[in-house]
Amino acid sequence: MHVLFVHQNFPAQFGHIARHLARRPGWTCSFVSQTEPGESHGIHKIRYAPVGGARAETHYCSRTFENAIAHAHGVFEACKAQPGLRPDLIVGHSGFGSTLFLPELYPKTPVVNYFEYFYHSHQSDMDFRPEFPPAEIDFLRARARNAMILLDLTNCRSGYSPTVYQRSLFPVELRHKIAVVFDGIETDIFRRLDGIPRRIAGREIGPSTRIVTYVSRGFESMRGFDIFMKAAKRIYQRFPDVVFVVVGSDRICYGGDEKHIRHKTFREHVLAQDDYDLSRFLFTGLVPTQTLVELLSLSDLHIYLTVPFVLSWSLVDAMACGCTILASDTPPVREMIQHERTGLLSDFFDAESLADRAVGVLRDPEAARHLGREAAELVQRRYALDITLPELIRWFESNLTSGEPPVSYAP
Repeated sequence: MHVLFVHQNFPAQFGHIARHLARRPGWTCSFVSQTEPGESHGIHKIRYAPVGGARAETHYCSRTFENAIAHAHGVFEACKAQPGLRPDLIVGHSGFGSTLFLPELYPKTPVVNYFEYFYHSHQSDMDFRPEFPPAEIDFLRARARNAMILLDLTNCRSGYSPTVYQRSLFPVELRHKIAVVFDGIETDIFRRLDGIPRRIAGREIGPSTRIVTYVSRGFESMRGFDIFMKAAKRIYQRFPDVVFVVVGSDRICYGGDEKHIRHKTFREHVLAQDDYDLSRFLFTGLVPTQTLVELLSLSDLHIYLTVPFVLSWSLVDAMACGCTILASDTPPVREMIQHERTGLLSDFFDAESLADRAVGVLRDPEAARHLGREAAELVQRRYALDITLPELIRWFESNLTSGEPPVSYAP
């Protein structure tokens, strides 16, 4: 079976799936993205460029849709230029709109879309943090941002979301078309390693020093970076022999923090709000996968915070590495972390409570190790690629049969 994956970036959500499928007998994978063409781990990469896109005079609320159309057209043209491309199944990331026009090229090929998020203007990520209020126009835009997603929902044969929470955000009338299949964690890579040298970013970490990790693609309010820093200060004031290893890039990936700060980055804004002892922190930037695994394996406590939004892979990576996790008590997290069984939960906004729970762990990390072991066991049982890939293959194959779309499910 020939699967055509479509995403602006490579590898994104599909790269590890395509890589494993390409190694299976009888499977061929192509990947359309804006990255360089060529071959990668048996995957044929095709490059596209957007055709048009939003301009300054485009209405603020329709820019997302205008850009999605530009990408969809670009994908269409790139595939049309590949006369030998004959996919049996098309898998694309909705919200980018990239698969919308492909049925004009491949009218008999079913389209499956990955539905990551459906925007809501209220009781959502937008208004969860009242100290960073969106402008009125942002609430209006939230209602319009789903336009391409709704087109994808009606045009695709079926779709899937990685978590029950993310699926629950979609309209009840169309939710039956969406299955819940997690992306899959490569647990042969993300697993706890023993005997790792206690040297991080060139700094030797003494045997008695506790290591607290925090991982986020960007430092922003949606991932609670400011709350983490407030909690961290309380932690090192009460438990001085600790170092905080902060992995991520100094940029804002989600949300509109730049509208509420005067500094270049949200990290600079947060650091300017208080007097932090930066000798307690190691900001590593983005790190290679193996380095991340080693850092998580050294961690005595991993802190993960998020508003109600897309769940970060980093949380499940940390679970797979057996980390003792302290996380925000928010809906996406509660799907993964059961308090005092697979981790610890605390109110997102309560830095004092976060510090209390953190110090309790740091005083006796071994007493809390069972939480990490339970978390790793949960990943192995439900979220490891060895479990989710066969599930996803069955889902893909069920879309190849004629007749009605396969019945969805939400475990």
